[in-house]
Amino acid sequence: MLERGTTMCVGSIEPVDQLSQAVSTLRVGRGTVRRFRQSGAWGLSYSGLVGSGFHVVLRGSGWLLSADGPPVPLVRGDVVLVTAGADHGLSAEPRSMLGLPPVQLGTARPAPGPADFEFLCGAYRLTRGHVHPYLAALPGLIVVNGAGRTVIDLLDKYEEDGPAAGPGADAARQAVLDLVLVDALTRWLEATDRPPTSDPAITAILGTIDGSPDTRWSVLDLSRAAGMSRATFTRRFTSTVGRTPQAYLKAHRLGRAARLLHETDAPLATIARRTGYATEFALAAAFRREYGTAPGRFRRAHRA
Repeated sequence: MLERGTTMCVGSIEPVDQLSQAVSTLRVGRGTVRRFRQSGAWGLSYSGLVGSGFHVVLRGSGWLLSADGPPVPLVRGDVVLVTAGADHGLSAEPRSMLGLPPVQLGTARPAPGPADFEFLCGAYRLTRGHVHPYLAALPGLIVVNGAGRTVIDLLDKYEEDGPAAGPGADAARQAVLDLVLVDALTRWLEATDRPPTSDPAITAILGTIDGSPDTRWSVLDLSRAAGMSRATFTRRFTSTVGRTPQAYLKAHRLGRAARLLHETDAPLATIARRTGYATEFALAAAFRREYGTAPGRFRRAHRA
């Protein structure tokens, strides 16, 4: 689909900033920024992304292609948000995605010089796990007009293997990726005046869960906070979020554990307490089932 343009007690809900929480879950993945220059009758297809990303048009004009919508024109300053890894294409002309060559994500920088169409591509790639339901509930592809010059300059500076590569470059690159995603999504949400979910009560419960990650929530706790029976709450939650409350709670806890393993040196017992697990052994067993590797090995792989 293409579009342009805390603490909880029964009967009391405190929502938090769902957008910030959702973007923070992406930091488990590898953040990359790469430049592309294309000329002539060019076209590229993007598929298989597990995560979220964007394209920022630096020069020229082109078209965004999708499997289930008409081509959308792109001009300098446009940002294409890929909220949850939707397959798509970019091309010099409006056309079908069929037959477009897949993008080649090599490490070499493109040859310098003028090109008909130039853009930066940024993404958080998740090796395992899932995109946060907040992002998954949005349209798969969103075009936002008018990226600021400062944002473009920062992306340019921290392009993968670019001139800023060196100490601190990885941390700066992730901060810039966050900035672009949050800025573009905020502007789109303001322009469309639409929430990511159609059920305010469930949206508030998602904020409650995200705002108190160390609490060992039960579905009964959450249904009481929402003022619903357990059956009604489960049905509305599943319809709105796309997964059961139990499945969301598990993914939320393990996603936070993965971020803490990636971003901190905290021991596993501490991470277990901060993610609502009774023991480090319970966390380790659940983590292996979800991510296919032990927590220690996951941490070492990301540090490498």
